[in-house]
Formats: sequence, C-alpha cells, structure tokens
Amino acid sequence: MVTPLLLADRLAHVRAQIDTAAHAAARDPAEITLVAVSKFHPATSVQEAIQAGQRIFGENRVQEAAAKFPALRASHPDVRLHLIGGLQTNKARDAVRLADMIESLDRPALSDALARAADTEGRMPDLLIEVNTGDEPQKFGVPREQADAFIRASRARFGDRLKGLMCIPPAEQDPVPHFQLLRSMAQVHGLSVLSMGMSADYPQAIAQGATLVRVGTAIFGPRPATA
Repeated sequence: MVTPLLLADRLAHVRAQIDTAAHAAARDPAEITLVAVSKFHPATSVQEAIQAGQRIFGENRVQEAAAKFPALRASHPDVRLHLIGGLQTNKARDAVRLADMIESLDRPALSDALARAADTEGRMPDLLIEVNTGDEPQKFGVPREQADAFIRASRARFGDRLKGLMCIPPAEQDPVPHFQLLRSMAQVHGLSVLSMGMSADYPQAIAQGATLVRVGTAIFGPRPATA
C-alpha cells in the first residue's frame, strides 16, 4: 500500500516545481508567488498549509472565505486572501472587507459595486482584471475585444490598486497561446502582475511570465465529494 503524501510534502513539491520552471525560463523564483487554492477544503487543511509555511490562499466563494479565514487570520495575521472566483455585485462589500486581492474584476457593474463598497469600508483590495481569453460564454471574464477599453477605464478609476490581469484558459486547449495573449495585454498597459497557471499547467505559465500561480489540487488533493 502506498502511503499518501502529507499536505506539507505536496506543498514542498509544488514549490520545487516552481523553482525548476523558473530556472528553466531564466527567471528568479522569487518573482513568482504561489496562491494555494483552498476552495472546498476545510479550515483544518488551510491550517496545515499555514504550518508548512504557506501564507497566500485563494478562495472562489465569498461566503466560504468568510466562514474560514477570519479565525485563521486572527491567529496568523500575515495570512493573505485572494478571491479568485466570479464575483456577484451583491457580494462586493463582503469581498472588499475580506480580501487582500480580488482577481476577478470583469465588468463595469462590478467596478461600481467595488467602488461603493470601498467607500463604505474605507479600504480597497488590490485588483486584477479577469480576461476571458477563450471568449467562452459560460465563463466569467471580460471578452477579449472589450479588454483593452475596460483595462483603461479601470486604471483611470482605481489607479495603482489595479495590479494586473488574470485568465483561465479553455480546458481543452493548449494554454500557452492564452498565457501569451495575457502577457501581451499586460505589457501594452504597463501592468506587472500576471495571475495564470493552475495545477495542470503552472510550469507552462511560469515560462510565459506568470507572477502568480493558483494551485489547488496539487497541494490539497481532490476536492471533497460534498463540494
């Protein structure tokens, strides 16, 4: 019988793979931040990752993040939370209150909701614009043809709180052209943060310039059956 790897071992393996991919691309591994995607996994698993040295986590749902992270952050104030899922406007205030970064800004209505929430809460998280690089109708993200105008409008509105771009390539396609498109957009607009790459393709994303990689399954294992 094969003994399953501990979460700390899986986390160490991902970090080693990040280092390997960075060196292969002639990049400094310190340029790349690992976002451990803890969605659908319990707070006890997040605690294990914290004990193994991880400090930046990604959640899809505001309600789930609100249930898990306030207590964790009370005991670990250096923990940082990224919201990476599609965000409803009626969750904007909770998102602004909870998150250090929102990676899924994708439409003017959400910009309006976040701006109102920031005025109310007295804080604004860092922001990434999610670009729907595959123009998939079922996915969140600003369509490609609208992306440049939305990026310009968002920079004018949010200033240096807008840090960069995020994408989730179509599952059935080679992700590299999508990573290249996102990198090109970021360069045109002078944005330095590129959130791209997940468990299946983060080494390829690093080769194309990712500065944030969002890795869940390779760290936490398959999502629970009840998720």
